[in-house]
Amino acid sequence: MKEATLVRSFRQSDFDAFAALSGDDNAIHTDPAFAARTRFGKTVAHGAMLCAVLRGLVDQLVPGGRQLRQSTMYPAPSPVDEVLRFEARIREESEHRVMLDLSVLRVSDGEITCRGETEVAR
Repeated sequence: MKEATLVRSFRQSDFDAFAALSGDDNAIHTDPAFAARTRFGKTVAHGAMLCAVLRGLVDQLVPGGRQLRQSTMYPAPSPVDEVLRFEARIREESEHRVMLDLSVLRVSDGEITCRGETEVAR
């Protein structure tokens, strides 16, 4: 099974830059004082930010592919300064289509923070 992985963490400045780019400036992503009072205790990554990183892994596995659909869910938060492991794995492929499983997990405890799948046309 072909796979691509990346290990990285995000700083608050990364969350702030993504908020400015995306227009999603929800306080849970951009305001550490606000986020400290929530159940998360810290600011957390935007789901779209995680998907953007995963898309880069998909591009490694299917260069030049056109993403047809993607489905993701977020069972746990991806907090600021937490080391995350991004994974994309080819589940099945044909001449014209590739199905991939996607996941993000916190390295510290192995908890999955994002999981999903995407279909890509070759």
